Amino acid sequence: MCGRFILLTDLSVIVESFRIGQVAAEYKPGTNIAPGQQISAVIRDEGVNKLVDFQWGLIPSWAKDPSIGNRMFNARAETIAEKPSFREAFKRRRCLIVADGFYEWQKMEKGKKPFHFSLRSAGPFGFAGLYETWMSPENKPVKTCTIITTDANDLLKPIHDRMPVIVPKDKEALWMDPGVPDPRELAAILKPYPAKEMKMAEGFLPAP
Repeated sequence: MCGRFILLTDLSVIVESFRIGQVAAEYKPGTNIAPGQQISAVIRDEGVNKLVDFQWGLIPSWAKDPSIGNRMFNARAETIAEKPSFREAFKRRRCLIVADGFYEWQKMEKGKKPFHFSLRSAGPFGFAGLYETWMSPENKPVKTCTIITTDANDLLKPIHDRMPVIVPKDKEALWMDPGVPDPRELAAILKPYPAKEMKMAEGFLPAP
């Protein structure tokens, strides 16, 4: 799973790294970003990469109760093409959720121990995400998202059996393209990120 992540990179670097043509987000870095918070994501809209805000925890457009988003902050790669909560977003509403790293917890005899994971390149990356717009009873749009998870790679396996999907740089455009007709092309992206390209450290990062 992925229940906490890290984002500290300067906005100017994010804009360059993801080739963003329009910033429409209130960019908020943090060392312990949690479900329910507003987070920054990249979408492809009208041929432009846009940085936008989403509430982390997907509320399907058909939902009657927005509290469903409290438990929809992750989506399993193995079931998103069929599960009603995610399948329409998987077809045409895919995004990159911007991060520098993420946390997983190892179960111990007394509680859990946190570890943080990042890329050896030390650069920002994009989690594979899905997004939706839910209309409130007051007819106000609520834009939400979820992070897709897959099996853990060899680095994470001793800590947790799942990890968030990190989209390789050369697959980012494909992942965000709403016109991709073959879901098999997309499914091929939803794999564990190579362990040799990642690093791990114990504990939480200190707040900036």
